[in-house]
Amino acid sequence: MDYNIQLLEKKLLGKTIGHKLYYYQEIGSTNDEAFRLAGAGAREGTVIIANSQTKGKGRLQRIWHSPSEANIYTSIILRPNFAPNLATQIPIMAGVAVAEILEGYCIGKVGLKWPNDVHLNGKKICGILSQAKTTVNSIAFVVLGIGINVNISHEQFPLNIRDIATSLAIEGGRDFSRQELIISLYENLTKWYKKLKHNGFDEIKEKWLSMTPMIGCNIQVMFQDEVIRGRALDIAEDGSLIILNAKGEKIKISAGDATILKEN
Repeated sequence: MDYNIQLLEKKLLGKTIGHKLYYYQEIGSTNDEAFRLAGAGAREGTVIIANSQTKGKGRLQRIWHSPSEANIYTSIILRPNFAPNLATQIPIMAGVAVAEILEGYCIGKVGLKWPNDVHLNGKKICGILSQAKTTVNSIAFVVLGIGINVNISHEQFPLNIRDIATSLAIEGGRDFSRQELIISLYENLTKWYKKLKHNGFDEIKEKWLSMTPMIGCNIQVMFQDEVIRGRALDIAEDGSLIILNAKGEKIKISAGDATILKEN
């Protein structure tokens, strides 16, 4: 289901997120374009939407598979008045906003995986990539990239991720309107972003913890050549994961791939 850009612009006119929209039938990376526009002074709430990406970006330098006319690929420019060390709250906030929207489509089947993945029936349906430009004392801007698997079929996924990825269409048995979903996404992002700016991180943290299966489980976090194991306890004010290791020490982890370990 294709976008109707004129109608989309009309629906988003005057909105906090989406008031200025750049649409590309094909682009290298929406995040790269958003970063360029933000550096040139684009206002907060400017969004980039692509029908496909040739160099879609995932976390840890990975590629985000981005076929045409299937999914949502969007990047949002934000200019939060936060301390630079709190820029990492943004992807946690975004995960909550996306998960809440998807919960409306598949009640009880959506979960959050630290640091910024959204899962449906235990498989990845959404990835979030946040890139910030900061100074010593402030955040110049944050580019928030979001990819949601909407109408991609099982066969369209690369072989190496077919068993761990899913889409709304796969789980729901039908195609969904990307247009309706992206409007809902921007509206819900606005709601949670305003909560973060005005009320702080506590409500976002509480909602995130209520939607993740990880807390209380034994997990493994891999980052480059390092592997850390322990029991997931909480997330910190900066979005770091807090775990309890085998020595009884609490450790804060700021990056990596976390996996719940199966019980023997």
